[in-house]
Amino acid sequence: MSLAEHYAGTNCAISFELFPPKTSEGIDKLCNNVKRLMDFNPSYFTCTYGAGGSTQGTTLEVLKCVREITGLPVASHLTCVGLTAEQLADYLTEAKTLGVEHIVALRGDPPKGTDKFEAVNGGLHYANQLVDLIREKFADDFGIAVAGYPEVHQEASDAQTDLDNLKRKVDSGADIIITQLFYDNADFYRFRDACVKAGIQVPIVPGLLPVTNFKQAQRIASMCKAGIPSVLESAMGESDEADYQFKVGVDHARQQTIDLVENDAPGIHYYVLNKSDAAEKLLDGLSLGVDC
Repeated sequence: MSLAEHYAGTNCAISFELFPPKTSEGIDKLCNNVKRLMDFNPSYFTCTYGAGGSTQGTTLEVLKCVREITGLPVASHLTCVGLTAEQLADYLTEAKTLGVEHIVALRGDPPKGTDKFEAVNGGLHYANQLVDLIREKFADDFGIAVAGYPEVHQEASDAQTDLDNLKRKVDSGADIIITQLFYDNADFYRFRDACVKAGIQVPIVPGLLPVTNFKQAQRIASMCKAGIPSVLESAMGESDEADYQFKVGVDHARQQTIDLVENDAPGIHYYVLNKSDAAEKLLDGLSLGVDC
C-alpha cells in the first residue's frame, strides 16, 4: 500500500510517532497511551529507529505491539548510519515478515562525538539511495516516507540544495514527505510552495511537536534548528509553573493544527514522545482522522 493513499480522502489524516522505550515498563506505558490515541482516528503509527541499529529489536517489538492493539498500518524508521546495504536489506526483510507496511527512510544523523556523516564500507551515503534500495529489492512491499525540512536541513549549504536533495528522494520512489517539526506555519507554507514549484507532487505532511515546557522548547529548537516564534517564546517565559507552560504549548499546537487544516494540509504527523496527554488536549473536539 502506498502511504499516499492515506491522504487521498477529504479529511485531514493524522498519524503519531513513537520511539523505542528502554524498559519493558516503558513499552507497557507506551501501549496504554497508544490505546488512548486511538480515540482520534489515526491512519497509522510510526516508530523511530536508533542509529547504527541500536534499537532494531525494540523498534520492531513496539511496532508489533501497536499493530496488534490497533489493527492499523505501522511504519519503521530506518537510517543508513552504521549499516551496510546488506544489513539494511536484512532489517527490511524482518520488518516485512512482522507485518510492517511502511518505512520512513532517512540518512540519519552523525553518531555522537562526530560532526560529519560517514557511511560504513558497503553502506549508503544518502537517503535517496536507501529509497532506491527499498524499491529495488522490495518493489511495492513498503510505502515510503522521507523527511523534509521547512527551515532547511542544518547540513545543507542553502535552501535550493536542500530542495534538490529532497526531490531526489521523491524521484527515487518516496510516497510522501513528512516534515521536521516547526512552530511557525509560515515556514511550512513557504516550504510547500517551493516543493510545488520544484515539481514535487507527493503529499507534504507537516510534523508537529507540542512543547510542554520552555526548557524543552529551547532544547528542541537548538537540536533541530527550528525557530520559536517570539509570541510563543514570550508566553512560555511568563511563568515557570508546569501546568501553565503545558497549556501554552498545547494551545499553540492546537492553533497550528487548525490553521494547517484550513490551508489544505493533507494530514498532520504528531511527534508525541510516547505520551498522549498533550495530543489529547490539542485534538479534543477537532474533526480530524479517518472516520470523521
